[in-house]
Amino acid sequence: MARFDRYFLRQLLLAFGFSALVLVLVYWINRAVLLFDRLIANGESTRVFLELTLLTLPSMIAIVLPVAAFVATLVVTNRLTAENELIVAQSAGLSPARMARPVLYFGALTTAFMLALGHVLVPISQDRLAQRQAQISQNVSARFLTEGEFVHPAKGITAYVREITRNGELLDVFLSDRRDASFDYAYSARRALLVRSPEGPRLVMFDGLTQALRRETGQLSVTAFSDFTYNLSALSDGVFRNPRNYTHLTSAELLRATPALLAETGKTRQDFALEFHLRTARAVISIAAVMIAFSTLLLGGYSRFGLWRQIFGAVVLLSVLKILDNALVPLAARGPATLWLAYLASGLGTAIGFFLLWLAPRPGLVRRTIAAAHRSRPKGARA
Repeated sequence: MARFDRYFLRQLLLAFGFSALVLVLVYWINRAVLLFDRLIANGESTRVFLELTLLTLPSMIAIVLPVAAFVATLVVTNRLTAENELIVAQSAGLSPARMARPVLYFGALTTAFMLALGHVLVPISQDRLAQRQAQISQNVSARFLTEGEFVHPAKGITAYVREITRNGELLDVFLSDRRDASFDYAYSARRALLVRSPEGPRLVMFDGLTQALRRETGQLSVTAFSDFTYNLSALSDGVFRNPRNYTHLTSAELLRATPALLAETGKTRQDFALEFHLRTARAVISIAAVMIAFSTLLLGGYSRFGLWRQIFGAVVLLSVLKILDNALVPLAARGPATLWLAYLASGLGTAIGFFLLWLAPRPGLVRRTIAAAHRSRPKGARA
């Protein structure tokens, strides 16, 4: 690698590290505050908070990484232009295409990191996060059952347990559920057990009564039962319930698409294929982002007033590409013949970046095009 390439790439990596750190911290603080409030309110320890925070980091990094690469390229290119370093490089005989080589190296490194995140690290961390949240949900439901006290774990629900034995058996259980608009339910049992299931915690009650009071008429229905199961997942208000879905699968599992995985997630092979291609396409868009940032700023050349118009143009271009990428996802999901649409935004962005790079050493072409557009206007029209 030439000295200029090493110098430019070093500057890009330093700016990228700083911008990525700032963006991740901003995003993490917003998420961490809500997560901290929920966990502390439910009596979880700081260790659990740190564990869940670390598990969310890969997905946060994957979100901000292309933006950080784009910002780093804008900042470094703008600074090198303002300090005449790129002007000197051009005077020494380096073409815009030659100067773009370290930018391409940088885009390739970012893309490789995004591929590792999207195909391996993010799915594994999200799957582990879902498992921990399910465990926390069950632990929270268990703590709602406090021995010898009436507790109100959720709006409209009151629970009482006279005694909890060493074996975890609940004695003399009472549970009132007033969330239904038409009925008030009351459950009482001599004993009960708190059990776990894939769908969430369950309270299994034995030898008890169910009382249903119709609010409009005041009619009371009483039913005796030998055993009855009550779903305690509602006690967590859905905060911690996060069942496994196909986005938590690694790309190797998506490609295999075994019948067991399809049945577990409730998705089709088309959904699996689309998720795999979206992970790849969203990694490749990093190259488009850095090429647009670099090539757009080269169009401006040197100016005492800076390159703010070019910077604004680059931001607009990237925003349009992101909007297009989101809009094409439903179209790409229609069938195998339309999966290529997942790559359209990243491919179009890369093509625009190289076209602007080709246009950079031809400023006369741009001026002639603008002049021709002015001459083609009718007389009397405003500029």
